[in-house]
Amino acid sequence: MDRARGRLRVYLGAAPGVGKTFAMLDEGHRRLARGTDVVVGLVEAHGRPRTAELIAGMEVVPRRTVVHRGAAFTELDVDAVIARAPRVALIDELAHTNVPGSRNAKRWQDVEEILDAGIDVISTVNIQHLESLNDVVQQITEVPQRETVPDEVVRRADAVQLVDMPPDGLRRRMAHGNIYAPEKVDAALSNYFRVGNLTALRELALLWVAGKVDEQLDRYRAEHGIEGTWEARERVVVALTGGPEGDTLIRRAARIAARSKGADLLAVHVTLSDGLGGADPARLARQRALVENLGGTYHQVVGENVPRALLDFAGGVNATQLVLGASRRGRFAHLFSRGVGLTATALSGAIDVHMIPHAEAGKGARRIRPRAALTRTRRRAGWAMALLGIPVLTAALVPFRADLTLPSGILLFLLMVIGVALIGGMWPAVTAAVAGFLLLNYYFTPPFDRFTVSDPHNLLALSVYVLVAVMVSAVVDLAARRTREAARAGADAEVLSTLAGHVLRGESALPSLLARLRETFTLTSVTLLERIGEPAPDDQSDPEAWRIAATSGGPPCTCPAAADADVVIDERLVLAVRGRLLEASDRRVLEAFAAEAAVALRQERLRREADLAGPLAETDRMRTALLAAVSHDLRTPLASARLAVESLRGTEIEWSAEDREELLATADESLLKLDRLVANLLDMSRLQAGVLGLTLQPVALEEVIPRSIDDLGPLRDRVEGEVSVDLPEVVADSALLERILVNVMSNAVRYSPAGKKVLITASRHGDHVEIRVVDRGPGIPAEAHDRVFLPFQRLGDRDNHTGVGLGLA
Repeated sequence: MDRARGRLRVYLGAAPGVGKTFAMLDEGHRRLARGTDVVVGLVEAHGRPRTAELIAGMEVVPRRTVVHRGAAFTELDVDAVIARAPRVALIDELAHTNVPGSRNAKRWQDVEEILDAGIDVISTVNIQHLESLNDVVQQITEVPQRETVPDEVVRRADAVQLVDMPPDGLRRRMAHGNIYAPEKVDAALSNYFRVGNLTALRELALLWVAGKVDEQLDRYRAEHGIEGTWEARERVVVALTGGPEGDTLIRRAARIAARSKGADLLAVHVTLSDGLGGADPARLARQRALVENLGGTYHQVVGENVPRALLDFAGGVNATQLVLGASRRGRFAHLFSRGVGLTATALSGAIDVHMIPHAEAGKGARRIRPRAALTRTRRRAGWAMALLGIPVLTAALVPFRADLTLPSGILLFLLMVIGVALIGGMWPAVTAAVAGFLLLNYYFTPPFDRFTVSDPHNLLALSVYVLVAVMVSAVVDLAARRTREAARAGADAEVLSTLAGHVLRGESALPSLLARLRETFTLTSVTLLERIGEPAPDDQSDPEAWRIAATSGGPPCTCPAAADADVVIDERLVLAVRGRLLEASDRRVLEAFAAEAAVALRQERLRREADLAGPLAETDRMRTALLAAVSHDLRTPLASARLAVESLRGTEIEWSAEDREELLATADESLLKLDRLVANLLDMSRLQAGVLGLTLQPVALEEVIPRSIDDLGPLRDRVEGEVSVDLPEVVADSALLERILVNVMSNAVRYSPAGKKVLITASRHGDHVEIRVVDRGPGIPAEAHDRVFLPFQRLGDRDNHTGVGLGLA
């Protein structure tokens, strides 16, 4: 019988050194003490004595050896762990990238195989290795993380335990040498392990774990059918209608949320499913920005029943409080319906409902006056037909009234009324129906030529005629109105689709957006105005109070009063258009354009600020790298030379000739290294300033290459040169070419495996001579080929004992 899939437990940390591996091994020892079969699949001690002591007391599964590019590496032996079949396997560094040639590219894939074999796994991972946070961590620490693990792998874990430590405590642990080797401590403390970095990483770890806890709670409530609200965390939902009271409600909800530590603020707008709601899109856009500025999130849902939709949303996010505005409806309207607020309060259950008074309360719901369903020409034709057609029809039928029955006359008049309704709409048709009623009564209902009806059946027939005529007129008018609304909605949707495409394609430049608006509404000019100072009562007509942020078309408006129509975006921005008066129905699309224009303006300014900050960040990065170089790469050879000289000057010890020679060689080598580093830094600064001079002349490579090998000092023994004397002379700066070769060869030696020599060769190819420096090191990833020629690049390695990274630059 196959064993069930194993359980995964992950210890998550904010940074290296918080104690994840120690906690994992400690858990392993606790389980061993309880009699559980526990083995160490792979744990790296990294030279930490206490970690090594914990490993020494446990069974360790032998690792497998992988040979890559002539070098031997050890990795987790998945098959050996599965064959051993323990109850629990301890496997460190879940995000580790396996050596090329391994069965799986990542260690988490190895862990998945072990879990599928029914073995429980305890592992570790740092927050910077989670795929979703990779770019965030790089932005914070300026260190790219190439080893990542998909979030879903960690989220699927049966248990995720946060191993936490305050930044100051972690830095003390680093300073005591409990994390990195002593020579790396200074660089680590001044770079990755800065207090700000560690605080930000710690917050990321806490928030990620809190999110997983929320997921587990939601899953538990769903599995157990729990619909009630659990107040594990305060969540305040504020309902927005798109009305002017929205700002008041948002700020009040934000204050309510601020009273509870860590409370969430969520704003929701319910759109009616028929799509005919009258919410102001520009105002909703401004309120959305206000919510996000206050640290909340904005949501939009569709529903037929607004109170039920609000409560369904609040229950879905496990909200504890719901903020609603007091009803704008008058007292008379409450006689027919309780309204959204009272209905939501009655159905809210465990959710607290806050009814917030505001300036619009009780003033009555604002209704948009319906636009005429038909064009003016058709309405005029309908009135003409009603006022002239009914009398003409009467005149045509009067000569035959002796032979014409009343039902036949009613049907003919009803046909005329329907024709009027189809052409002119409801009110001309109603007028025609009333006129027809009177004329039928006078001319075609006995007694004739009198406004009296002798037969009650005739009165019923006339009344039914009027009722049918009015009903048909109303239906025709409603159909025409809906057709016009559908056409208008289709046109608006097409314009908004164009606007959305503009955004999605990244065409956020303001002139492009304003030009589209001008073309859409055939305007003369469109101008985005920005207020210069504080708002004043009479600044709407004062050009000095406004500046033009962007414009398109003819002469721009210099103030809102000079425009044919304007949209207030916020207290500082106004969109002013000139060319024609816009219809009321066009303002909604205009307001959507205005809201997008404000976003585009902010993005444009943020982009400019980012462009300005880019060079400053690059300068700061280079300054940091230079300081790191001074702190280690300059200090180390200087200290070695100083120690050698002080030893030679001292009189306490009588040095032998061999010792004196060795001390002199040490001082000479250190000063040579120092001289080379300073020369590189100076040349790099000249290159950056564009003032490095070149002296080009014919150069013999059989002379330059041996001199470059000799300049390597003690490293010269690890380099072999093969240069033909038949090579032609090349045109180059002899000193700089020698410097380049020294830097590249020293870099190659540094990363070559022990016992493997670096080969330098030169050969002719047509009109060129190629010089090759060949090593057996790990190589450079393809994605880093362009970056290795930038200053201070060490492929993400932030320690300084391997040099400042100027060789290839």
